[in-house]
Formats: sequence, structure tokens, C-alpha cells
Amino acid sequence: MRNVLSSVLAIVVITAVFGFGYPLLMTAFGQAAFKSQSNGSLISVNGKVVGSKLAAQAFTGARYFHERPSATSPAYNAGATTFANLGPTNPTLAQNVKSAVAAILKLEGPYNPGLTVHQIPVDAVTTSGSGIDPDISPAYAQLQAHRIAAVRHLPLATVQQLISKYTTGRSWGFFGEAGVNVLQLNLALDRSA
Repeated sequence: MRNVLSSVLAIVVITAVFGFGYPLLMTAFGQAAFKSQSNGSLISVNGKVVGSKLAAQAFTGARYFHERPSATSPAYNAGATTFANLGPTNPTLAQNVKSAVAAILKLEGPYNPGLTVHQIPVDAVTTSGSGIDPDISPAYAQLQAHRIAAVRHLPLATVQQLISKYTTGRSWGFFGEAGVNVLQLNLALDRSA
């Protein structure tokens, strides 16, 4: 009986400490030290939340930068992040890339005379690991810059300056690749109008 009571007491104490105490402590620490990040890195405009720095959302108009293709269903669903899980020999991947290339050539071709499939960055036609990556490569942003400048009647240099402003480098100088946050860039474009 003594062993049973000791075991029950141990379960209660361990559950209280690691199931309630530790999560509360980490939540309090996160709120104190990293308030924005622990609340989802939300972006507000005029007091209204319009998105997160951490999750892509669909921009379809010609006046906006477009994000990477989404692997989630419905598209850019942060509650159902997933990756395509299609290997290089999978015919579905080849078809998806072919469709994305055709769409990019149709959308960007008029603003980038002579654009070929070899000039389209890989991230423009493939999904990210999470399926909702908020960043695009600087190369993909530059490809779209001509369209944005023409449609918004802005100097190309202005659009390129905004791309530079919202480009982040590698984490700690060597992890990952440089990226451009699409939501922040599109909001900056709207403010500049």
C-alpha cells in the first residue's frame, strides 16, 4: 500500500510540476522576453490584425507580390501545415512544376521580355517544407518587381528599395537563405501608394 501511495503522489507531483508549472513558467517567460513572437508575430494595420510574419497568405492581384505555391488545403491554411512530399521522380511534382512555370511565364512574361523557364527561381514553382513559408527568395522578388512597378506606376528603383528593406539575411549569418517577407512587402507597397 505504501508503494501505491508513493507512486500516486509521484504522479501527482510530476504532473503538477511538468504538466502545469513548467508550461506556465515558459509561457510567462515568453510573454516577458519575446512578447511579439510568443503571440504569433502578428502584424496589425490600423488596429486590425492582417496576418503573421510567420505564415504566408494568398495574394492574387497583379499589384501584389505573390508567395510560393502552397501545399496546404485550403491554400495557406496555418492550421494544416504540410509539405508536398513529392520526390524528384514523382510525375505529380513534374506536373505541378510545369503548371507553375506556365503561370509564372504568363503573369511575369509581359513585364520581363525574353523571360525563359531557366530564369524562374526554384521557390516560385515549388512548395516549402511547411507549405506556408512567408518568405520568397530575393531573386523571385526581383522577377516580380517589374510587374509591380508597371501595375502600380512606381519607379522600378522604388520597388527594388522596398525589396531590399524587407530582405532578411541568413540566420546567424550561415543558416538558411536570404528571404523577403511577402506580407510585410505588400503592406509597405500599400503604404507607399
